[in-house]
Amino acid sequence: MVCIMKTSRRKFIQKAGLAGAIATTIPIACTTPSTDKIVSTPSAEDQTQKDPTVKYETGPIGQGTPILLAGYDYSRVKPLVDGKVTIDDCSFRYQVSGIGALNNHAFFGTQERDVTELGLIPYLLAYANDGFEDYKLLPLPVLRMFRHRSVWVRRDGPINKPEDLRGKKVATVGYSSSGLTHIRGWLASEYGVTPDEIDWISTKKDSAANLTSGVSRYEKIIPDSIEMDYAADDEDESTLLLSGKVDAIFHPAEPKCFQERNPNVRRLFEDFRSEELSYFRKTGIYPVMHTVAMKKATIKANPWMPKAIFDAYCEAKAVDLKHMQLLGWAYDSLPWYGQEFDNTLKELGNNFYAYGMDKSVKAYEAACAFVYDQGLAKKRIKIEDIFESSTFDLKDSGV
Repeated sequence: MVCIMKTSRRKFIQKAGLAGAIATTIPIACTTPSTDKIVSTPSAEDQTQKDPTVKYETGPIGQGTPILLAGYDYSRVKPLVDGKVTIDDCSFRYQVSGIGALNNHAFFGTQERDVTELGLIPYLLAYANDGFEDYKLLPLPVLRMFRHRSVWVRRDGPINKPEDLRGKKVATVGYSSSGLTHIRGWLASEYGVTPDEIDWISTKKDSAANLTSGVSRYEKIIPDSIEMDYAADDEDESTLLLSGKVDAIFHPAEPKCFQERNPNVRRLFEDFRSEELSYFRKTGIYPVMHTVAMKKATIKANPWMPKAIFDAYCEAKAVDLKHMQLLGWAYDSLPWYGQEFDNTLKELGNNFYAYGMDKSVKAYEAACAFVYDQGLAKKRIKIEDIFESSTFDLKDSGV
């Protein structure tokens, strides 16, 4: 898979007629020759020391304008993290971190990162409720996930189907997280169970903090229409379910009780693949959990760069998908990996993890609708208001 319409910084400048102006007015700000203005960033050593949530950092990689990226090191992003894929005319560092920390850094932190992975729903709420526009989204949905798998119940409990959730107690650590917002979305649209029909219990402790790096502020928004009870400080969602104090858990990761495979805990949909595939066939939505965002100041100083970033993420994903196709069956420990890969191609298409607005607009629009319909966002959100406009027509050509 490659990204079409590849345009380098030099070609962009030539096309825009800006070469002379940029060369004379924007100072050099990198170790290799460059005429681009970019917000300076601390050294790798200093940044890691200041931010303990950075698990590790790579780079600098490539030559050109220095920029700082951050996100998870998914297999579809790893070729970029490791430097097998570079960004045209950029020298970049990549910081690997968890979503809670990534959100907090962009919304409330020092914002040194030029490009960062963010939770989609937290971003929408920051924009709609507080006017946050320091970063613009790029159509790079680096984490897509169906959410029928994200409801857990007790085997000896009263819940056997979605409709049984009415009037039951459900524990959550982040009510307005991307995962939970999508759960409530399909519960309402597919089963008629609305959020106000559930008794909600919020916990301060997250038994899956080892997977998420915590919960950011925009994942803790409670609509006025929802009555929220709060668990004792020493309780988390796993202890509440195991003790019978709640009937179910909604969680964007996997609660500790399921990580440990407690025999009395199961998913509501044990065959969640069938449920999620049915949802996709009906709606065409492959939900977006996390997306890539770029700092507005960086875009303004380097208008050619969003395209370069998009191309690099597409290329990294292409490298990963080619590996999955040719050698995934050998490198992965799952015994039927090859069949699952082939089944996914059959159901979702060759470019099943597609980037680009043309392949993801339906999922982005669904998220915008969910946050407003559930009373989380103060206003309706238009796609054109939150995405960098120069990326609307960029296409991921697929495998």
